[in-house]
Amino acid sequence: MTVLVLGGAGYVGSHAVSMLMEKGYDVAVVDNFVTGHRQAIPENVRLYEGDVLDREFLSHVFSSENNIEGIMHFCAYSLVGESMVNPMMYFDNNVGGCISILETMQAFDVKHIVFSSTAATFGVPESSPISELTPQNPINPYGESKLIMEKMMKWQSTATDMTYVALRYFNVAGAKGDGSIGEAHKNETHLIPIILQTALGQRDVITIYGDDYQTPDGTCIRDYIDMEDLIDAHIKALEYLKAGGQSDAFNLGSSKGYSNLEVLETARKVTGCDIPSQIGERRPGDPDALVADASKAGQVLGWSAKHDIEHIITNAWQWHKNHPTGY
Repeated sequence: MTVLVLGGAGYVGSHAVSMLMEKGYDVAVVDNFVTGHRQAIPENVRLYEGDVLDREFLSHVFSSENNIEGIMHFCAYSLVGESMVNPMMYFDNNVGGCISILETMQAFDVKHIVFSSTAATFGVPESSPISELTPQNPINPYGESKLIMEKMMKWQSTATDMTYVALRYFNVAGAKGDGSIGEAHKNETHLIPIILQTALGQRDVITIYGDDYQTPDGTCIRDYIDMEDLIDAHIKALEYLKAGGQSDAFNLGSSKGYSNLEVLETARKVTGCDIPSQIGERRPGDPDALVADASKAGQVLGWSAKHDIEHIITNAWQWHKNHPTGY
């Protein structure tokens, strides 16, 4: 029986492929390599290069892998700023791709899907920590597209015997412990890799946006989740569905927040580098604190985050040192 990983050459997807294989699963990968990296996929994995929007291609994959026990869905555009500039690209790719996937699953009688969702579906919540009961009010097309995808899965699950788990990530970071795969984006927007690029001398300075938030040190607080903890949740979610679990959604985070300055100081400790920094203007729409209440995932899936920010940055630093220019 095969787990089909859609977007398996991307940052999160490649870690899912690696950990699934380590746990003895048979894995096949679909990727169009718009943002993914061929080098992130083990040579012995069956790879189908193409786009999930191409129904004929996707049907070929499903007919070739006729013992699919579940889908892990990571193939979506995910840059907030880009989504604000080109919203229709996000709805076409993310929502359109999801329609294609769900209809192909139904046509080939594939029952289970674990979906990569996001805390961006919550927008700017009025309070933190954020539970699954917190209202979802996205403030950008990226978050809106993911919320639409969640709703599509809900209604497809209601209408058919397909079951799903939507996992709402908070700030995913880190890399595989051996430094073999990690985060490599063409235009990096995430705090930890930007800090580490500064430590490597690839950037002159790291800018911390705002120091007048209602937090202990004045900088934004965010919940960082280790990549290996994240994939552990995906595997537990798939096993939950296979055991007869009902469709559901879960927040994934460490349930502990770290300020931007705490992340920076931890990076200085891990790297041993005096990482130059400066304070910049606030970015519009940045909440003071975003922290997950991940207790539901613990109760239902038996999952909890095991790694702290120092572990996350240590693994990320190992990756960036070994691959200063990415793959």
